[in-house]
Amino acid sequence: MLPEHREPTVRHAVRLIMLDDLDRLLLFSGIDSTDGDTFWYPIGGGREPGETPQQTAAREAEEETGRTDLVVGPELWRRRALVTWDGTTYDCHERYFLARVPCFDIDTTGFTALERATVTGHHWWTLPELTTTPARIAPGELVTRLTDLLRDGPPPTPITLAH
Repeated sequence: MLPEHREPTVRHAVRLIMLDDLDRLLLFSGIDSTDGDTFWYPIGGGREPGETPQQTAAREAEEETGRTDLVVGPELWRRRALVTWDGTTYDCHERYFLARVPCFDIDTTGFTALERATVTGHHWWTLPELTTTPARIAPGELVTRLTDLLRDGPPPTPITLAH
């Protein structure tokens, strides 16, 4: 008998390129359920019904960092990717927004149960750290696009990421 074929679950998400006063980027770490490797990714999450992307960004920032005064900046990038997590394949439609914040300590007490179970750490990364780390960073173009952002500022229209 052939295995049952399931269409990927569509997931609309917002990610934040949260940069502090020192141009450090906040990334969370998790374990890839398909290969057991650690990877680092921008904060954010799925859009709830009826939310605007900006509302999702503010809610996720509060849940994941404790910030309640987030000013969501321009949309930087868009990405569509198939991701398998815990046996489910998702067709992810991600929008990335800039959020400039003062230096602050992360408060993860607002994590959801899933985040408590899957987020293994956080770190404020400098660009030199990101360009030299052997760690897996997602999305794959993040370091290149962050370099462009810090040099040139936000793009006039969102850039579509290849992966």
